[in-house]
Amino acid sequence: MSSERIPLAGVIGSPIAHSRSPKIHNHWLRTHGLKGHYIPMDVVADDLEQVLRNLPKAGFVGVNITIPHKEKVLEIADLVTDRATLIGAANTLIFRKDGKIHADNTDGYGFIKNLQSAGVDWDARRGPAAVLGAGGAARAVIASLLDAGVPEILLSNRTRVRADALAQEFGKRVRVFDWVQAGNMMDYAATVVNTTSLGMIGNAPLRVPLDGLQKGAVVTDIVYAPLETKLLETAREMGCHTVDGLGMLLHQAVPGFERWFGLRPEVDSATRAAALR
Repeated sequence: MSSERIPLAGVIGSPIAHSRSPKIHNHWLRTHGLKGHYIPMDVVADDLEQVLRNLPKAGFVGVNITIPHKEKVLEIADLVTDRATLIGAANTLIFRKDGKIHADNTDGYGFIKNLQSAGVDWDARRGPAAVLGAGGAARAVIASLLDAGVPEILLSNRTRVRADALAQEFGKRVRVFDWVQAGNMMDYAATVVNTTSLGMIGNAPLRVPLDGLQKGAVVTDIVYAPLETKLLETAREMGCHTVDGLGMLLHQAVPGFERWFGLRPEVDSATRAAALR
């Protein structure tokens, strides 16, 4: 009888019941016949550090981190990657054998991989990218777009001061527009990204004017409930290439799964179907 421990992983947030990550990881575990389990854990901020320090003792090899803990875990982790530091948040933790917690951010990787894999012939260098929103997701998106070679980021947020702060941080390749002028960014953009929760089921709609969208532009929304948001529907009708937000969730999961379970999974139609069940 083997005494080898079955590797455990999961996702920590609060609330967490809505998370699709368990469906994705457990699909890959089943598909590849790997031993392991991935579970959702609702943990409040006051308990976060204590829980993270104790999980390795229970056989956990790592966890994903989601809202509202992505920034907080940077203070708890013993080692933080450069990209997690740049983004100011972590979504993937690896529990090392020496007891140290290693924090990384794979959101930007997932975002870019989604654009590259969507069959829309996306090229970062084709022109500026218009980004709506200036929260944690926007930070990951901006960092990854600049890294991929986008010449300029056109940024707008409902609260201008947050957009200005990001522009100061990321430098002169970021130009800020007032929210009431956000529609004007579409005139110049080869790529358009909504990083806000506007347009998500249960949230207010995204009311930015879209009549300036360029035909052939690539438009993506990190919201994936609904899969086709009003932004994507309108963009498709105007002749743009659209990419839904589910792929970002799927692709950001790949590096963590590989680190925890020792196999790099493929994001395919079966993975998408498992996430949507």
